[in-house]
Amino acid sequence: MSSNQILEGNSLYICYFGLREPLVQTQVLPYIRQVRDGGMKMSILTFETNPKENWSEKDIEIEKQKLADEGISWHFLTYHKTPTVPATFYDVLAGAFFTWKFIRRENPDIIHARVHVPALMGAIAKKLTLNKTKLLFDIRGFFPEEYTDAGRWKEGGIIYRTVKRVEKWLLKVSDGFVVLTEKGREILFPESKETGFDKFRRPVEVIPCCVDLKRFEAIDEETRRAFREKLNIENRRVIVYVGSFGGWYLTQETADFLGVAKQENKDVFALILTQSNPQEIKSLLKERGFGEDDFLITKVSPKELPSYLSSADFALSFIKPCYSKQASSPTKNAEYFAVGIPAIVNSGVGDTAEMTIEDGTGVVIDEFSSDSYRESLRKIEILLENRQETAEKCKKSAKQRFDLEEVGGERYRRLYQRLLAEKVESK
Repeated sequence: MSSNQILEGNSLYICYFGLREPLVQTQVLPYIRQVRDGGMKMSILTFETNPKENWSEKDIEIEKQKLADEGISWHFLTYHKTPTVPATFYDVLAGAFFTWKFIRRENPDIIHARVHVPALMGAIAKKLTLNKTKLLFDIRGFFPEEYTDAGRWKEGGIIYRTVKRVEKWLLKVSDGFVVLTEKGREILFPESKETGFDKFRRPVEVIPCCVDLKRFEAIDEETRRAFREKLNIENRRVIVYVGSFGGWYLTQETADFLGVAKQENKDVFALILTQSNPQEIKSLLKERGFGEDDFLITKVSPKELPSYLSSADFALSFIKPCYSKQASSPTKNAEYFAVGIPAIVNSGVGDTAEMTIEDGTGVVIDEFSSDSYRESLRKIEILLENRQETAEKCKKSAKQRFDLEEVGGERYRRLYQRLLAEKVESK
């Protein structure tokens, strides 16, 4: 079945985040637009924190109209944060009730649920309506294990066990699935590798975290020179890190690596683009010999990110190598490669190590130690000796593996086609 086939139907995408959050702007909405471009009528349900305080009625009206002009209908409910379990339970019921009403009113072909909490909303609503609407469980990662690996839940505790039972039920009642990595597929749906379907003939797609490569097309050597001059880092060896710290994201190890890099080369400059508290990483860098002129820690918008990345020589991506991260596809890596910079990554995270080695887009370390850091620095310098060739390899990898339209959009449209075909056959 060709994914160029026109999609005829309508879908509700449920996302347990707010519309303004970066993840929704850079991941959720771009994917929705890709499916919409295939001909699907799309609606999105988000959960907004304190909407009466954070959104004026005029802002809501403007945003609704802007999305409506794109062919996307936006709905939202209030997100409740505390106490955690009761608040989430309340949101699940509210989301399920909204979805139940939406199904009765709009008769959607597909409920597209991004991760477990929205999937539970969709599953409950579907059961209550006895409708033939298909439930697409966009699993993304191993949610229960992510929380235990990050230390938020006790392994084997009552919350973990309850969520695992819910997950088991969702895997049973869903009609199609998305995972981020081939390793995730091997664990959950090994039989789908050859056929694209699980043992119950339900479609499965591996869709890594993709990026809109058009955001990076304007970046060239002139952009790099101008931005390096703007940041006053023309003659520095610039190492960039994008993303959060804490939990799975290894703050101490990242600081240790940068400290070793500083020992090896006094001209090293650390460019940290993060939404986390800057003070934590700042104090660690100072402890490792960085002066005030040796680093910049700042928060940048998605629009600014390509220019900042272009100023770097190479990037870092250190993530806790635990069970849950076998299902992880770091967006930051796709962004690094899209702008043409190689990365030093650690093994044990999704398909990252295999892709990096196969594509020649960086260096993989197997342990967090000073010796390993020094060896990786030596290897990355070899790649940087021919920076143009390495940049081309990185951009080629981004195009082949992480392109929003030709990878993400193509696979989502194919999955939608299969679900729509199944609905027609079941009538």
